Amino acid sequence: MPSLEHIFEGLNPEQRQAVEHTDGPLLVLAGAGSGKTRTLTHRIANLIASGKAHPSEILAVTFTNKAAREMRERAERLLEDRARGIWISTFHSACVRILRRDIGHLGYERSFVIYDDSDSVATIRRVLRAMQVDEKAFSARAVRTQIDRLKNRGLLPADLVAEDTLDARRTGEIYQRYQTELRRANALDFGDLILLTVRLFENHPGVLTDYQRRWRYILVDEYQDTNPVQYRLLRLLSAEHRNLCVVGDEDQSIYGFREADIRNILDFEKDFSGAQVIRLERNYRSTQQILNAASAVVANNVERKGKTLFTERTGGEPIRFYEAADERGEAAYVVGEVLKHRDTGGSLGDQAVFYRTHAQSRPLEEELLKYNLPYTVVGGTRFYGRAEIKDALAYLRVIFNPDDTESLVRIINTPTRGIGRSTIERLLQLAEQRETSLYRALVHARDAGQLGGAVAKRVGAFLALLDELSHLDLAGSVAQVLARVLDRSGYLESLERQGSVEAESRLENLRELVSAAEEFEGQNREGGLEELEGESERSLLDLFLEQVTLISEADELKQEEDRLLIMTVHVAKGLEFPIVLMVGMEEGLFPHFASLSDPSALEEERRLCYVGMTRAKDRLYLCNATMRRMFGSVRHNPPSRFLQEIPDEFAAGRPERAPGPTSGPSIDWNEGQWEGDELPPIEPGTRVEHPVFGVGTIREVVGSGRNTKIRIRFGAAGLKTIVLRYAQLRLLS
Repeated sequence: MPSLEHIFEGLNPEQRQAVEHTDGPLLVLAGAGSGKTRTLTHRIANLIASGKAHPSEILAVTFTNKAAREMRERAERLLEDRARGIWISTFHSACVRILRRDIGHLGYERSFVIYDDSDSVATIRRVLRAMQVDEKAFSARAVRTQIDRLKNRGLLPADLVAEDTLDARRTGEIYQRYQTELRRANALDFGDLILLTVRLFENHPGVLTDYQRRWRYILVDEYQDTNPVQYRLLRLLSAEHRNLCVVGDEDQSIYGFREADIRNILDFEKDFSGAQVIRLERNYRSTQQILNAASAVVANNVERKGKTLFTERTGGEPIRFYEAADERGEAAYVVGEVLKHRDTGGSLGDQAVFYRTHAQSRPLEEELLKYNLPYTVVGGTRFYGRAEIKDALAYLRVIFNPDDTESLVRIINTPTRGIGRSTIERLLQLAEQRETSLYRALVHARDAGQLGGAVAKRVGAFLALLDELSHLDLAGSVAQVLARVLDRSGYLESLERQGSVEAESRLENLRELVSAAEEFEGQNREGGLEELEGESERSLLDLFLEQVTLISEADELKQEEDRLLIMTVHVAKGLEFPIVLMVGMEEGLFPHFASLSDPSALEEERRLCYVGMTRAKDRLYLCNATMRRMFGSVRHNPPSRFLQEIPDEFAAGRPERAPGPTSGPSIDWNEGQWEGDELPPIEPGTRVEHPVFGVGTIREVVGSGRNTKIRIRFGAAGLKTIVLRYAQLRLLS
């Protein structure tokens, strides 16, 4: 067992203070690059080494599997053989384990499956068809986002207050039908995992007491990103002992669109009386020039506690600005700088390009292709989101839980076995009539002789296949089960018959999936976490399906030395690079136009800029263009206000505008275009032009006076809802 002195080695005074603190609420304000993971893991080690807690009495939660894995590995190095039993996981993974044990109290079966975003959207699309709702008016993906936000706020359909607007009432109806479909499929979506755990604790105090007594110390990473339902979960678990340690940085709260609430960290001392606050301000990542520039930007926010970041690193280059004539000139400059670094001995993996929206990647990609430079767009098609991977996993999920309607719809005619769309729709209608899952409707239709001739034979063969697969050794090797499923289903044979380059690529991906299953088995065969009392032993298949469903974009990212990474600033959070190039630093783009009429949203955009800047270790570029082609139109946006907030002493001069098209009139995005009730005479059918989205047609006018909102259908950008007085529209007809 390591000594206490070993645990404190290498900690700075503030980190040591946080590690030595044990009982009562603690808020660690950890600035960017200040060693928060080190502080958390050493605090865990101190709790165990000092005898304050047994490993099984500690729960540590964070937001990505990657962060949880790093924390666990560090704790194991510190504690050697004493780390077994600590719960270090994401919020979602922790809640899955709780629900696997206790979800029966809520009327669900323990064999529930977890729907990812695409599964949820597909389910909502079926609900919309069944309700005869026009998806042009209610996009399945938009409804999915609305429902997810409601769940993040802790609201189920029964909690919704009757609204006056038709849209709100209809959304509530869709939400209710969606939850009904999930129950029939014995499925939960991501939002359910935490919300139902909270409901379990609130409605069954005895269950809550068990977990409160089990976890006497709770640690939370990235606390600034918690939403209302996560906050409720933490309050419930820590209510008895109050040993809650949260680590976060209000200046890095950037997920308001997911209902993350910055007030959780700002109000921590008020919510948890007697809380101690420790600031980690010593930065181990960036140069002082970068820290000063980023701090100068975020200092313009009002919603913050404040901190002064410093580093013991000496030297450092000033921030480099570049203003291009257009987006192609910007891309040419960025790629030129990337090439310079590579040609002087650096690697492509040292560098990353950040932008505000994925729509900005095209000119960068075109420029990179000119020079045959390898790159990866982070946030493109994820491995576990590829069609063939989802098909294979759908087979495994149906074996695990036959009531999983969404997976059954996916595989019933994949590969083609003559069960067409019209047959599937009839079977889905039968399931709806019987208020049951599709699988149970299939079995009923077969047994009752409700299927005619050829269809009955095909459905019967499919059910026989599922029955055969269900008798595989599901407690054994996941890789062997997967290989058997791919073979017996005819999936591999179907791809091999195609003989195309695309089919071969899909076969390679499936082989990679089998390899992933083998790797998973190697990591989990010995068992990782201590079993909860009363928790039934879970099969490797169950654990594998859980892992691949909960894996995030950040978890799949691999930083490779020979590839340039390009990504949105949101995706960049938690990463670091020697060189960072941020593009599109323009009003209406970054900060995003949607934030310009909302002071709170604008502050989040500024925090997002701060996050992007503090990913850079050695060199930071900030680029903008005087003219940009986006969404089928040409825009002339003034430079971002964030550029103006960086003092000259931290920058390598501010270049004059690059030669090219002259800029149009600047837009003051803070001022209302129309004030009071002096709004223009607009109505559905009016054609307008927006400075970012281009030309569109007004589809609906909602409200009146200063609060008037309009829905506009733009050619490339789709349907957008905008507050009229801030819309900066030009009337065309």
